[in-house]
Amino acid sequence: MQSLLNTLFNLHNGEDDRNKTLENIKNNISFTGANLWILACAILIASVGLNVNSTAVIIGAMLISPLMGPIVASGFALGIYDFDLLKRSLRNLFIATATSLLVSGIYFYLSPFKEVQSELLARTSPNIYDIFIAFFGGLVGVIAVTRVEKGNPVPGVAIATALMPPLCTAGYGLATGNFKFFFGAIFLYCINCVFICIATYSIVKFLKYPAIQEVDKKHQKQVRYGISILVVLMLVPSVFFAYRLFKEQQYRQAVNKFIDDEFTAKGNTVVYKKTDYSGDPKTIELAFLSRHFSKSEVESLNQKLVASNITGTRLIIKQDSADRIQLLRNSILNEIKDKDVIVDEKDQKIAALKAEIAKNTFDTKELLKETKVFLPDIQSLSVANNQFYYSNDSTSTITVILYQSANNLNKNDELKFKNFLKQRLALTNIELIKH
Repeated sequence: MQSLLNTLFNLHNGEDDRNKTLENIKNNISFTGANLWILACAILIASVGLNVNSTAVIIGAMLISPLMGPIVASGFALGIYDFDLLKRSLRNLFIATATSLLVSGIYFYLSPFKEVQSELLARTSPNIYDIFIAFFGGLVGVIAVTRVEKGNPVPGVAIATALMPPLCTAGYGLATGNFKFFFGAIFLYCINCVFICIATYSIVKFLKYPAIQEVDKKHQKQVRYGISILVVLMLVPSVFFAYRLFKEQQYRQAVNKFIDDEFTAKGNTVVYKKTDYSGDPKTIELAFLSRHFSKSEVESLNQKLVASNITGTRLIIKQDSADRIQLLRNSILNEIKDKDVIVDEKDQKIAALKAEIAKNTFDTKELLKETKVFLPDIQSLSVANNQFYYSNDSTSTITVILYQSANNLNKNDELKFKNFLKQRLALTNIELIKH
């Protein structure tokens, strides 16, 4: 059984000549000439991909990026105690990082499109999962580098570990002055660099590469302590961010369940939904196709939020027709940017809202002209529908007409005016008020 396990997990099978492997690694750390041009072009491609929210373009940029070279070389240098190689690797990594930030920063500064896309946002909040991806992706990459047959893993590692997008996102943060994006993206970039390096160090030690120079135990301990400190520095914030992500997902699931139970299941069509998790208090904004809620109903719903363990949250219901149609338009535009959607149902909702707005919209200018034909004293008109709420939670809509007149209208003129408006506007509930 032990022999079978040794055969299955033996990394020495298929291993390339170690001197040749080390020579290849040293050749891939330099960022001069062709490598620097390739890096700059890859950064531009990745920046464009992030700018237009194209995953395919971003993947293409990651495949041609030469950033992995100095990171893997740093891990090898630590593993074989080649401190000259470590200095060269770190110096070239710094040059590559600075060049990438400069190129992406210039691109985003000059780009007319600075709207934050989902691909950009995905690189601003690293967590523990990014550590797993970087470490195990780095393991695969280093194992592939030490093989005679490199095989397919190397391109996959370049995509999985994703060094380019965080750098470009950091450039975006610098260009737009958004330092929250900058520090979040740089932290993700550091996570990838550190854990790819640690994965490389682990494989070098596992394969028992010989040390380039004799190093006393004190220096060996210093290397191990340095790696341990780096791991902690990357791990602690990542665990915190992962916990925050977990809590946010729990919160959003609870909110979605509350909306389904209290509104959707009762036949109310939600045309707009926005949840602000970062505010204090948190807010849930909703708008409905036709349902109106009284003040007491909104207060009751806010109390139900607490009963549903959704604490520290305020429910806001947008009930103005013009606001709701604009919110719906914005919601649809955001969906279309992220993915292909069938908009027929959404168009129907917009049409319904337009019809509702049309009911509440009056051509006051034309109405004034027609009125002055038989009541020349009328100087101005203002027409609006008003929603009245009563203590018994009932509601009614009354069309209020404010008017200015050179002379007071007598009872016959006022009756004539009122009957004309009822017929002209096809309404029965009208209130005339002299302004």
